[in-house]
Amino acid sequence: MDFEVTTSLKKIQRLNSRLRILQGGARAGKTIAILMCLIDLAQSHDDLVISIVSETLPHLRKGAMRDFLKIMKARKYFEKASWKQSPDFTYTFATGSIIEFFSADSPDKVRGPARHILFVNECNNVLYETYRQLAMRTSMVIYLDFNPVNEFWVHTKLLDRPDAEFDKLTYLDNEALPQSIVSEIETLKSDPNMWRIYGLGEIGINEGQIYRDWQTIDAVPDEARLMRYGLDFGYTNDPTAIVGIYEWNGGYVLDEECFTKGMSNKQIADLILDLPNYREGLTLVVADSSEPKSIDEIDGYGLNIIGAEKGPGSINQGIQLVQGQKIWVTKRSLNVWKEYRNYLWKKDKNGDPLNVPIGLWDHSMDALRYGLTDLIDKPVLQFRRDEDDDEDDYDDSLITKGLLDSRF
Repeated sequence: MDFEVTTSLKKIQRLNSRLRILQGGARAGKTIAILMCLIDLAQSHDDLVISIVSETLPHLRKGAMRDFLKIMKARKYFEKASWKQSPDFTYTFATGSIIEFFSADSPDKVRGPARHILFVNECNNVLYETYRQLAMRTSMVIYLDFNPVNEFWVHTKLLDRPDAEFDKLTYLDNEALPQSIVSEIETLKSDPNMWRIYGLGEIGINEGQIYRDWQTIDAVPDEARLMRYGLDFGYTNDPTAIVGIYEWNGGYVLDEECFTKGMSNKQIADLILDLPNYREGLTLVVADSSEPKSIDEIDGYGLNIIGAEKGPGSINQGIQLVQGQKIWVTKRSLNVWKEYRNYLWKKDKNGDPLNVPIGLWDHSMDALRYGLTDLIDKPVLQFRRDEDDDEDDYDDSLITKGLLDSRF
């Protein structure tokens, strides 16, 4: 795989101020181009310290860090001995310059040693105070990139500074994109807000965001109890989404287990059966009931699976039910977070919201809705222990009906 010189790269190379702000749509090539610039700087200057920061470590691993390693290997720059993953993710160049990766939720790193160059990837997911702490410890250049889902601190606090340069990039600035991706992005024209953000790279208007005020949690707490797995089927165009739903602290913790295209029903079953918290015959999977054949096949592989109850108004009823819950989402659940931020109500021709969700960014949203609706709507059945028996006792018929919660 080669990394081409694109218009995005040329635009970024022309920036020469301290603050280099890149706003852009989907697949504009912002991150790749910035990484290519940083690699060139590290190879041509002695003893630079370059920090690449993102919302969480899983986000870094699946995004900027993965792209960095691809570029290094594709250009035959990569030396295995120069790449350290413990205790930190750091690459040391022959010039003595280093590129380090760490997450914005690491207080010791954010408030730690200084650097020459900073790149905050998808900075709209990072708190302004976190950015300030990083910026105060950066002596030379700061790169910031983001999709403009809405206005945030870059627009309100940085753009007017005399040391800031701004450019807007779109998929048309990335000549390396295959036509299939270009066509996929252009399907967003049917939705004005999605097209505005991800096609044109302009600030979106998401007053219609369906869910709000969810909180981040590092991981599923040890004392949380697995209650359901929600499953939304996909294959060629859409991913299969699986979300674990845990009861905790008066609310629910959501944990992404799968967000993958091309999965067969056997692969789905095997994945769930191998999950460390899954208890065969007890843990209930609630799936999209529009695919009864898939549910029957997966049931045949030994999973306790049922179809979500559907009917007129069931989507809105389920959304209202979810909206009423206290929700945490684990940091590793990158696609749950992305869909949460982009799950919006449709609007009429006057821009007023309709009571209908946009049919995009809804795969994990549907999965968690199936599981939570089933969980909250059904009576809670407790596991019980006989006083005169050490053996666990429960009604087997409840398992086959999908009514026994794995609360133990």
